[in-house]
Amino acid sequence: MSDPKKTALYNAHLKYGGKVVNYSGWELPVQYEGLTAEHEAVRNFAGIFDVSHMGEVEIKGKQATDFINNLVTNDISIMSDNQVMYALMCYPTGGIVDDLLVYKYTDDDYMLVINAGNVDKDFQWMKDNVGNYDVELNHISDIVSEIALQGPKAEEILQELTDTKLSEIAFFHLKKDVKIAGRSCIVSRTGYTGEDGFEIYMKHEDAEYIWDKIFEAGKDKGLKPAGLGCRDTLRFEATLPLYGNELSPEITPLEAGFGMFVKLNKTNFIGKEVLDKQKAEGLKRKIVGFEMVGPGIPRHGYDVLSNGKNIGFVTTGYNSPTLKKNIGLAMVNIEYSELDTPIEIQIRKNTVGAKVISRKFYNKNYKK
Repeated sequence: MSDPKKTALYNAHLKYGGKVVNYSGWELPVQYEGLTAEHEAVRNFAGIFDVSHMGEVEIKGKQATDFINNLVTNDISIMSDNQVMYALMCYPTGGIVDDLLVYKYTDDDYMLVINAGNVDKDFQWMKDNVGNYDVELNHISDIVSEIALQGPKAEEILQELTDTKLSEIAFFHLKKDVKIAGRSCIVSRTGYTGEDGFEIYMKHEDAEYIWDKIFEAGKDKGLKPAGLGCRDTLRFEATLPLYGNELSPEITPLEAGFGMFVKLNKTNFIGKEVLDKQKAEGLKRKIVGFEMVGPGIPRHGYDVLSNGKNIGFVTTGYNSPTLKKNIGLAMVNIEYSELDTPIEIQIRKNTVGAKVISRKFYNKNYKK
C-alpha cells in the first residue's frame, strides 16, 4: 500500500486546523471547526474546499467531440464553447464507470474532471476506447490544483480578487485565464453543494496563495474552511450522487434516477443498448428518498426491508444538518418506490420504521 498523497494545500489545512484523514489515497481534511458549523456556513454564507484530489484529463483533436460523445451518456454535441456539462461513463453492461464534468473550450479542446478514487481506472477506460478516433489524451491531474468556493456569498468574496465580472459566468459555464489575486485560473460556475459557487483550477504553486487570499477576502463575510464531512452532507441534501454510493458498476444511470443525463436519442454511446432495453422494459429497482419514522440514523449499506423481507439497501443516510431529520437514499425494488410506502431499515440489531419520500430534500440555490 503506497503512502497517501498530499495536495498543494496540505500545509494550509494544518495551518487552518484541519483534521486530516486518508481519503481515496489522499491526505485531506475531514473537518476543521466541525461538520455542522461548516455545513451551515456553506448554506448561509460560504465555505472553501480543497478538491485538488479530483482528476483532470485533456482531450484534444479533430474528433474530440465524437470521441467524448461515444464515451458518455449525455449529448455533448450540443454544447457551446465555454460550457460545462454533467455526464456519466458506462460499461457495455449499462453499469457506471464514473460520473464526470465535461469542460468544452472549443470543438477540438476539452477537459474532463473525474473522481479521485477512479482517476487511473477512468483514464485507462478512455485510452481503451480511443479506437480509430483522431484524439490526444493528456492526464494533467499532477499539475492542476482545484479549490471550490461555495455558498450565497461566494461571488461577493471572489469578486474582490478579480477584475473579471463573475456575474457574467453563467451556471455550468466557465471562463479561462481569470486572474484571481493576479494568478491565472480557470473558473467555472459549478459545485457539489446545491449552492451557488465556483470551482477554480490553478497551478500547484499558486494554490496556497489563492487559498489565503480568498480567506482574507471572506473573513468578514462568514467564510469557513470546509472538509470532506460537510461536502458529503451538502451533496446528499441536494441529491447529488456519490460514486460508490448512488453510482457503481452494478447500478445503471436510470436506476440511480439520472435519466435526464442519458440521451438515448443519440446514435450511439457505450452502454446504450442495455439502457435502451432497460428503458423499454421498465425498471425493476430504483433509488428513492426516505425518512426515518422511528429513532436511528441510516447508514450506507444498511438493509432495507418490508415486513421482514429484504427489498434493497441504503446508499446514503444522515441526520440532515439543514432539515434536522434522519433521512436517506436507498435502492429498492420498484414495487416499493411509491411515495409514502412504509419500509424498514435494519440498523444494527434493530428494525426501524421509515417511509418513502421525495428525493428533493433541499431546494438548490443555483444562480440560473
